[in-house]
Amino acid sequence: MVCYYTSMRRFLQPMVPSRRLLPCKFGSNRRSFCQLFRGMEMADEIGGKNFARRDQLLEIESQVQKWWEEGDVFKADSKAEAPKPGEKFFGTFPMPYMNGHLHLGHAFTLSKLEFAAAFHRLMGANVLLPFAFHCTGMPIKAAADKLKWEIEKFGCPPKFPIVKEEELTPRSNTEGSRDVEWKFNGKKSKAAAKSCGDKHQWDIMQLWGESEEEIPKFQVPSHWMNHLPPSAVKDLMAFGLGCDWRRTFITTDRNPFFNSFVQWHMRKLKEKGKMVKDLRYTIYSPLDGQPCADHDRASGEGVTPVEYMLIKMEVVPPFPLKLRALEARRVYLAAATVRPETMYGQMNSWVFRKGKYGAFEINETEVYIVTERAALNMAYQGLSCVPEKPTCLVELTGHDLIGLPLRSPLALNEIIYCLPMLSVLTDTGTGIVTSVPSDSPDDYMALHDLKSKPALRAKYGVKDEWVLPFEIIPIINHPDFGDNSAEKICLDMKIKSQNERDKLDKAKKEVYKGGFYLGTMIVGEYAGMKVQEAKSLVKTKLLELGQAVIYCEPEKEVMSRSGNECVVALTDQWCILYGLPEWKKLANECLERMNLYSDDTRLAVKYALERLHGWACSRSYGDGTRIPWDEDFLVDSLSDSTLYMAYYTISHLLQQGYMYGGSDTASIRPEQMTDEVWDYLFCGGLYPESADIPSCLLKR
Repeated sequence: MVCYYTSMRRFLQPMVPSRRLLPCKFGSNRRSFCQLFRGMEMADEIGGKNFARRDQLLEIESQVQKWWEEGDVFKADSKAEAPKPGEKFFGTFPMPYMNGHLHLGHAFTLSKLEFAAAFHRLMGANVLLPFAFHCTGMPIKAAADKLKWEIEKFGCPPKFPIVKEEELTPRSNTEGSRDVEWKFNGKKSKAAAKSCGDKHQWDIMQLWGESEEEIPKFQVPSHWMNHLPPSAVKDLMAFGLGCDWRRTFITTDRNPFFNSFVQWHMRKLKEKGKMVKDLRYTIYSPLDGQPCADHDRASGEGVTPVEYMLIKMEVVPPFPLKLRALEARRVYLAAATVRPETMYGQMNSWVFRKGKYGAFEINETEVYIVTERAALNMAYQGLSCVPEKPTCLVELTGHDLIGLPLRSPLALNEIIYCLPMLSVLTDTGTGIVTSVPSDSPDDYMALHDLKSKPALRAKYGVKDEWVLPFEIIPIINHPDFGDNSAEKICLDMKIKSQNERDKLDKAKKEVYKGGFYLGTMIVGEYAGMKVQEAKSLVKTKLLELGQAVIYCEPEKEVMSRSGNECVVALTDQWCILYGLPEWKKLANECLERMNLYSDDTRLAVKYALERLHGWACSRSYGDGTRIPWDEDFLVDSLSDSTLYMAYYTISHLLQQGYMYGGSDTASIRPEQMTDEVWDYLFCGGLYPESADIPSCLLKR
């Protein structure tokens, strides 16, 4: 703990040029670390007072760290006898990505682990605190590619165009109208921390202190791995981290021992039936041409695909002039819904009058009218004549669609019409919405406005026959609001217009919650059945009859580190089946036994476990470990780092303190680490008689 703040100077270096202030409270004097260190370093130059005591502390710190190194006080080895409770402590820190230098955020979080380790060491425990560096996936590759592009486009050193401040506009990130069952309410996020705004990679590296001669070398990903991990070790040593540095390593196939460990892990999962190749919906980067997992994202961490059904609402001929060229095709408004069981009560469809739509070719006979954003997602899910490229036959606006007669699956009305709605979102779903006013407060109030206000109908060109003859069709009995739940709750809450958004959002949540979990169907072949039971049956029926298709999209915007917006793709890839019931059961049992210091943490982990199903673990772009039986693919950056903590226990014996593995002085060669050896070390397997590794080393 000697003069901890002085050891943080290297972590603060990237922040000094920007002159940002980091509030820290020293007694009653509120000063930033940057202010503190700048003041210490400049005092002598400006004739300030003598800092002899500070310099003495720095000298003590340096001497103590030298004693630590000479005495190997942080090296931890197993004892001859198994430790009793309290006699050992093993603490790990999440491997930082090596697409940049370590910073104050790392120092702050690491200080908690360092303090705990030091405490247990003082209590006499055998303490192991190792540290490693993550180089897998897209972070390094994306940064190297960005730098390469800047040099090719703007020269070396690059001369970037000057952008006026008023031209920089923040990106909108709308979550749409979907309900979120449970989420954190924290104001900060990793996405915000990852974002560098519109800064150039060259400028970022200059802030690190890299020279103009050195920066071009970072166009090659391997240079990042050669340069940044050793630099991070120096920073951590200056920080005073009590680490056993013999055990440090980097990931990817640059380290043949860790590479072997990950490949054994993958083979083990496949052998146990927990890893299969299948078509799966996953967040996907069109620019990178591969799935985009959390660690590959600049924003949208934690976002998953959300599944809709596209209800095929067929446009009834004769077609209007704008669609006349499509009369030989079957043209559908493709409405996205998560409630297929409510389709019996359809009264109309909704569009945003000023929204931009298109008629997109799905196959030789079918055309779907949706937004361009939805069409792009569909093209990556097999719903396009040309894979991964939507084909727009006619550009349309919402105004062009108003009044279209439609024949919709399950609707008790033979013909319904397309009408305008003010709150339809074109950045969520397909921009086409089905209307079920018996159970949707939004639909009820929008239809009520059109019915009761002739001036509103005239304003939007809505004919009386498209609205006035239609009466609400009860489809679900709600335990609290009866058969017409939307009308009842709107009356109870005194909602007067479709513009009362706050009230309508509250009403929608109340009606949908009770209706889905406790409601009973009162129409159709599933009348008398609970709604949540009928939903899957209706879904299956619509799919079998070809009246609907599955469609997925990200639940909100996701940006890859390469700088493009992600879609959801249906990809043939290797997946880890985290959703297997017996596996989830074991995970939940483990969670119950864990000693956590916050109920919120336990709830968050439980929620994450519930949402886990098939995890896409294969990638075709970036750095990492090849899937051993399918070397066209790499193991993704999360799947190669689930068991790395176990690797710490033997890494020093394999790598002999060389973080890249494969040292000429190592006692063991990477090819000697067969599956039988790994099984013996970590799974209680039989002694590997065929192994040509000395038995004393294996037993150690």
